[in-house]
Amino acid sequence: MRSQISSLKVSAPQFTFGSITLAVVTLACLYLHAQFAATAFAYLLVVLLFSLMGSLIASSALCVVAIVALAYYFAPPAFSLRIDDPQDLPVVVAFFIVSIIGTHLMGKVRQGSQAAREAAAKLRISAADLEDREKRWQAIFEHNPAMYVMVDEAGTVLNTNTFGAAQLGYARSELIGHSILGVFLEEDRELARECIRACLEDIGQSRTWEARKVRNDGSVLWVRENAKAMLWADDRPIVLISCEDITERKRTEFALQRSEAHLAQAQELSNTGSFGWNVVTGEVFWSKETFRIFELDPQTVPSPHLVVERTHPDDRASVQEVIDRVMRDPKDFEHEYRLLLPDGSVKHIHARARATRTASGDIEFVGAATDVTAERQSEQKLRRSEAYLAEAQHLSHTGSWSWDFHGLDFVYRSAEVDRLFEFDPQETVSIETIRSRIHPDDLPGLQEVHRQAIELKEDRFEHDFRILLKDGGIRRIHSVAHIVVGNDGCVSELIGTHMDVTEQYAARERLENTLAALRESEQRFRDYAETASDWLWETGPDHQVTRLSEHTSAAGILATGLMGLLRWDIACDVEEEPEKWRQHRATLEAHLPFRDLVYRTVNRAGSPIYVRTSGKPFFDPNGKFLGYRGVSTDITAIIRADQAEQQLRKAQAELAHVTRVTTLGELTTSIAHEINQPLAAIISNADACLGWMGRETPDLSAARSSVEWIIEDAIRASEVIRRVRALAKKGEIEMVPLDINEVVRDVIVLVTRELVSHQVALRTELTAALPTILGDRIQLQQVIINLVMNGIEAMDAVRDRKRELLIQSSMDDMGHVQVAVTDWGVGIAENDADRVLEPFFTTKSSGLGMGLSICRSIVEAHGGRLSVVRKQEPGVTFQFALPLHEEIVS
Repeated sequence: MRSQISSLKVSAPQFTFGSITLAVVTLACLYLHAQFAATAFAYLLVVLLFSLMGSLIASSALCVVAIVALAYYFAPPAFSLRIDDPQDLPVVVAFFIVSIIGTHLMGKVRQGSQAAREAAAKLRISAADLEDREKRWQAIFEHNPAMYVMVDEAGTVLNTNTFGAAQLGYARSELIGHSILGVFLEEDRELARECIRACLEDIGQSRTWEARKVRNDGSVLWVRENAKAMLWADDRPIVLISCEDITERKRTEFALQRSEAHLAQAQELSNTGSFGWNVVTGEVFWSKETFRIFELDPQTVPSPHLVVERTHPDDRASVQEVIDRVMRDPKDFEHEYRLLLPDGSVKHIHARARATRTASGDIEFVGAATDVTAERQSEQKLRRSEAYLAEAQHLSHTGSWSWDFHGLDFVYRSAEVDRLFEFDPQETVSIETIRSRIHPDDLPGLQEVHRQAIELKEDRFEHDFRILLKDGGIRRIHSVAHIVVGNDGCVSELIGTHMDVTEQYAARERLENTLAALRESEQRFRDYAETASDWLWETGPDHQVTRLSEHTSAAGILATGLMGLLRWDIACDVEEEPEKWRQHRATLEAHLPFRDLVYRTVNRAGSPIYVRTSGKPFFDPNGKFLGYRGVSTDITAIIRADQAEQQLRKAQAELAHVTRVTTLGELTTSIAHEINQPLAAIISNADACLGWMGRETPDLSAARSSVEWIIEDAIRASEVIRRVRALAKKGEIEMVPLDINEVVRDVIVLVTRELVSHQVALRTELTAALPTILGDRIQLQQVIINLVMNGIEAMDAVRDRKRELLIQSSMDDMGHVQVAVTDWGVGIAENDADRVLEPFFTTKSSGLGMGLSICRSIVEAHGGRLSVVRKQEPGVTFQFALPLHEEIVS
């Protein structure tokens, strides 16, 4: 029932549209007075065409309707259902039989073709799904981050994954076909052999063991292997082994064992004992060294109360306060206190602890107690010595310091060092803080001195540097230091002094500056004269050349040949530019300086060169004019480069103009169509206007409307002509603010006819409200027209898909306005993608290869970039991006 309803749904519209089409054909044949046979043939084509929609019922009904219409309208006598002419009867019968048979055959062919396509699609989907599954499982096996090995009864490797082989430093081919025992350490091979045998004896039962394997480079790898035996396709048993790398875990276990032994010895050597304290249960653990420090029997049960009892009376309150605080708020703590021992002696204890949480959720403190008695006694002695030293350093403006080379921190710095560097005595000074105080110009030299001292292990070295003070001042420091070499033979520490020598340096600097200024001034002038590519000259009061530097030989001018000549005697353009030389002579007579006078002369080979010269008058102490001194430069290369660039720009402009004119020739049909449309409308509206005016009572309102339409069409035709004239016009580039969407729309008007004639559908995606750009409208139109025409030509050979051209405008990632033209043509070969924008490269049989090259030149002249984007599907995209008007102005 459902299939019948579906068939009716298909047949109804087919019959409806077919009947309408038969009616249209009937009217056309009646209008054209078509013969009986011709009408029957037309009806047959309609029936066969609609039979492609697949409904036999609708096609049969259309046949009946066609026969009735044929008999009624075209069989004589007219407008009757009888067929009196015996010759027409065979035509009707043949028409009915051919239409029914043709409809049936077309339906069968269509159904068979549809069934074949569906079967092929299902087959492709199944094959692709099977291949995808196989690749997925192969990828999982190959790249799983664990080693998988498959071995047979003899232990021979049947297969392994790439990751596992690489983990041992082998390729898969180097392991497959060899005994798995070969990669085990010799001492563990028997264990591996027994485990594999046990797996084979109990099929399906997993077994786990730990063993050592030897990598290809000889290093040892600890693995935890999980293995299971199973039956293969031919009932042959195999063993599948999964290996986990546990090398780090084993190393950690061994290291932990060593650490426990080392910790006990380290605690004894460093006078540091460890302890643990569970706040909830009150349980306390002390190490052996802790009992020794407190001088208690190791059998004594430790507790916080016992610690308080051993504490010096003056420190008990603070110790009890720490215990109470951490019981209320368990946090890490650090405390130092004194013990009063039974013999009356005092020990200084430094305790540190960290709060941790046990597996049961209880808070537990783990810490260390260090006997620092010797250090505190040494500190007291050292403080007295430091007080004496600090006073001496303050009087002599000398600070001492010790620098940890490995920790990059001060081991010690005196108060005078803090004063010299303006450090806060309480702050931790990093290497970056020190560098920020040292003058940037002195940092490289200071680092180099330290590097050489460390590498060469010099016992003593000195250097000077400057310190930048907070108020902007500078302090001069003279540093003397020596290195301390550790037991490993490397420098571990630098010890030295910093002395403030600002006053001494200032006095010496004032003395040296006076002499250096004079030497520097003399040397500067000498260096300029000897190293400059320009040449120096000097003229006397009569403006004749009296002195030239030897650099004139670089320009091919002999210095001796110019002596005694006037500048205008040397120049060759005096007659060509008389006004320039008149002004120059007036400047010289007024004894004024001049700058950048450019003139042409010749070198010793007779070739023309261009010289730019500047000069300044000089006088004696009494103000008497002695002549001019100045400098000259050979700018021949610059002048010739400018001339060549102007010629190149002119040639590019000429070529672009020729290309536009050529394009207009190709668009002649489109342009003529765009002009003929409004002209035809003007003629029609003019005739209508005359008709309205020729009535007995002229219809002025309708006539006025016709005249308004005539004006609109005339303006439209004029606008098309204006665009064409603009493209054909040869003029200077006119950079004005433009809306790129308007430029695209102007181009569409000109190429519409070309799109229609080549059966290309145009689609646009223009982003609204784009920012304005600065450009020449005509040249940008030329670029877009060229890209559109290339796209149309690229789709000429396309027959298997729709010909479509897409023009888009948008903002790119750089914030520039971008235009893209996309076609669905033959595309560009991968080897040609990089060369398609080069001059004279073309894939067309009749092309010159200059169109895209000119487009690229135009876009780059606008500060943009033209590029090619190859697509995965057929076709190609050409796009160009232009900077915004605001960017160019700013």
